[in-house]
Amino acid sequence: MSRKDTNNRMARRDFLKASAGIATAVSASGLLGGKSAEAQAPEKLRVGLIGCGGRGTGAARDVLTGTPDTELYAMGDLFQDRLDGSLARLQKDKNVADKVNVSEDRRFAGFDAYQKVMDTDVDYVLLTTPPGFRPLHFEAAINAGKHAFMEKPVAVCPAGVRKVMEVGKLAEQKGLGVMAGTQSRHTNAFRDIIGRIRGGAIGEVRAVACYYHTGGLWNHDRQPEWSDTEWQIRNWLYFTWLSGDHLVEQHIHNLDRANWIIGSNPVKCMGVGGRQVRTDPAYGHIFDHFAIDYDYADGVKMFSTCRQWKGSPRRVSDYVMCSEGVSDGKSWIRGKVEYRYEGQQELDSKQQEHRDLIDSVRAGKPLNVAQRIAESTLIAIMGRMSAYTGKEVTWEQALNSKLNLMRDVTEFGDMEVDEVAIPGETELI
Repeated sequence: MSRKDTNNRMARRDFLKASAGIATAVSASGLLGGKSAEAQAPEKLRVGLIGCGGRGTGAARDVLTGTPDTELYAMGDLFQDRLDGSLARLQKDKNVADKVNVSEDRRFAGFDAYQKVMDTDVDYVLLTTPPGFRPLHFEAAINAGKHAFMEKPVAVCPAGVRKVMEVGKLAEQKGLGVMAGTQSRHTNAFRDIIGRIRGGAIGEVRAVACYYHTGGLWNHDRQPEWSDTEWQIRNWLYFTWLSGDHLVEQHIHNLDRANWIIGSNPVKCMGVGGRQVRTDPAYGHIFDHFAIDYDYADGVKMFSTCRQWKGSPRRVSDYVMCSEGVSDGKSWIRGKVEYRYEGQQELDSKQQEHRDLIDSVRAGKPLNVAQRIAESTLIAIMGRMSAYTGKEVTWEQALNSKLNLMRDVTEFGDMEVDEVAIPGETELI
């Protein structure tokens, strides 16, 4: 390796640390704001994508379009066809094609693809595989000294949640940024309205009702050459060890917002759910509907319902009930104060979340939302635990539960499908 190459690699290692120091010093003098501080960076921020499905491809597009001086530098996926398809879509996208710099030696497929991406000279990794792998990949990212974006949810069981909390603390000690894919937190409308609610504009919060009602989602027909493991991972939505069930994988958006509005974690919950419409074995063993009643301190309630039924109308919304008014949580409040949000947003919220993290890193004050997103994930998991078992579940029970659905899968092979949960019979662990 030449002296020039050695110097370049050293510059990569010190890049964010040095640019953060410059940004902090200049901002402290009042001469430059965030965008000008970014201009001090000597090189592009290198992004690594781990998990090249639809959401991963979207996340890569979001960071490339939403942040200046970034490039996609490495990609990894368990499946070669997913990697190839993702790369082709990004290379054909005129909005990001010139920021895609993934040479053949930085394209990795297989069970160790995530680690190979970490081993490249990337600065920021996007963790967008099925959620069951998230705690493992997050730990690898922080151990490798990478800033990380984690798509929601960040775990599928209490053991995974605790791992994310633990690694999040390590990230803070190492000065690494951590962002999560709960984009409502980066939407001006939500931030304005929820800020007003939390500020007491319509009194004290009494209850929040939230709904995530959608139609059916995709699934892939099993191919003769697929093993049990490959079939389940390619259809990860329908297996709790991979997705957490749709209450965890999808409805977490509402639950995170409700917790944001209320400002604390629930004390306990009681849930129901079942598998009424989606009963074919092609859909694994998860439920197709849930209804969870969460209790917070001081008598505050959160009512949560979600379902995935083909041919049924869509409803994705929240309703906030306060002592002196009501709100939809995102565009209006009524009662003691009448107000409607009419502002605009420069970036799409899925782009803004990356901008917010990268700006914070360059300013020397990395955001770290690991604890918060882990807690939101646990709210969803405790609801599923209650619905699966038919039992009341407290926050402490969920947080300290020995339930561990994480699997150290390193090869394709036989894998049984878990039994469909039966409330009243399925054990609460």
